[in-house]
Amino acid sequence: MRKGIEIRDAHFPDRAPIDAYGDGGFRFADMSHRGSLLCLPSGIHGWDASEESPLDVALFSRVFDEAKDIDVLLVGTGMEIRLLPPELKMRLRDAHIISDPMNTGAAVRTYNVMLAESRAVAAALIAV
Repeated sequence: MRKGIEIRDAHFPDRAPIDAYGDGGFRFADMSHRGSLLCLPSGIHGWDASEESPLDVALFSRVFDEAKDIDVLLVGTGMEIRLLPPELKMRLRDAHIISDPMNTGAAVRTYNVMLAESRAVAAALIAV
């Protein structure tokens, strides 16, 4: 029997550079995604974060799940740079992850360079 449309969590099961960003989303791997992204060793995942979201530990749970494979986390905080809360910075440091908040454009560019260098990089990118 034929099923209707199946809605699944957004996930691209590989690492890929970000080709473009803006207009509320991103382009990568000949695809587009509206909304924010987590670029992790397990692939690129849709992320329920916005410029208004508090940057709390719970929002980064998937990052902590993959912490053993991440050396650097770039946090694209939207149009403006937002500092990471002390509790989040401490949890990342305890997981041996260097965190670097910056605006989303800078995070995309830095992520692409570090990915091309085969570094253990991840990115949390808030859509602009």
